[in-house]
Amino acid sequence: MGKALIIGAGGVASVVVHKCCQNPEVFEEIMIASRTLKKCEALKRKLDGGKTKIQTAQVDADDSNQVIALIERFKPDVVINVALPYQDLSIMDACLATGVHYLDTANYEPPDVPKFEYKWQWAYRDKYEKAGITGLLGCGFDPGVTGVFCAYAQKHYFDEIHYIDILDANAGDHGYPFATNFNPEINIREITAKGRYYKEGEWVETEPLEIKRVYDFPEIGPRNIYLLYHEELESLAVNIKGVKRIRFWMTFSDNYLNHLRVLQNVGMTSIEPIEFEGKMIQPIQFLKAVLPDPATLGPRTKGKTNIGCIIQGVKDGKPRTYYVYNVCDHQECYREVGSQAISYTTGVPAMIGAMLIIKGIWRKPGVYNVEEFDPDPFMEALNKYGLPWKEDFSPDLVD
Repeated sequence: MGKALIIGAGGVASVVVHKCCQNPEVFEEIMIASRTLKKCEALKRKLDGGKTKIQTAQVDADDSNQVIALIERFKPDVVINVALPYQDLSIMDACLATGVHYLDTANYEPPDVPKFEYKWQWAYRDKYEKAGITGLLGCGFDPGVTGVFCAYAQKHYFDEIHYIDILDANAGDHGYPFATNFNPEINIREITAKGRYYKEGEWVETEPLEIKRVYDFPEIGPRNIYLLYHEELESLAVNIKGVKRIRFWMTFSDNYLNHLRVLQNVGMTSIEPIEFEGKMIQPIQFLKAVLPDPATLGPRTKGKTNIGCIIQGVKDGKPRTYYVYNVCDHQECYREVGSQAISYTTGVPAMIGAMLIIKGIWRKPGVYNVEEFDPDPFMEALNKYGLPWKEDFSPDLVD
């Protein structure tokens, strides 16, 4: 039915490739492209020989001209961007120049400023609309599935949604003293930034990890959760009409936070360049180089994740509360695709979004967040492709 160019060759890309190959009726041909060709070729060796034809290529995604040349050679229906958030705009430019649909899992973040927001990508709306192509932003789990969960709740269970709490719990144990479950540079920049949440039409800023609660997660148990800013808050505040408050919470162990504080105190999480042996380096990039590669954590990680949304509002004039969530087992993910659950929960939705674009189900000219499309086909696909969801109409609330 279609062809997909997958840019990136890390843990999430590996899941996307596996899932595309499990769906050959839609993904007849894929190309895996990355700065490091040997990573692409390693993925190809794992999965070659099935119904989906696999090609590989080397590309510097920072260079739009290289991406343009690759698109013109391969002629995909959609580009799945699972590279770094710094490269979103260069890849979006290449898709615009070639008239190809675009999808990513995280919004743009300037390399030299630890701040992520949608303004840079939303600025492409008119250009994509005029070009007749779809740009689908944030189609991982959070952002991604969490937005679809909210759209599904809005469509089926509420006349008005007033409060949304997004809860992301990882109870996995990889056995290392300190490691991150996705790109260390992105992960640490996100956690050490100031928190923010939406309330009554305004943004309330907090100090990093200032607000802490304890929540008892289904199948995981009680965990410390901390308020962070996360990009889907920005789009949901615009697209879920009438919402009064949206917050994002993530779990961290005391061990993780203690290590992180030490690294911060000695300057290892800084993005400010320093001179070392005659060269300018960013300490956080050096830290990334010495930490375990998240793509190698799969065989070591045991436990589960639980990610979902607690939504409060009104239906037929009566208050209603709704909790929709997914529980994912790290070891089951590794047995299926060779990756831990963090990569799995991001890669599966990326494949689903690309599938819906290729099929024409989620396709309209312009740039959109996932909650702006009909959630039903996506929710159905989550159950089919490995991320089944559960519902609770009387959950405990986050105070």
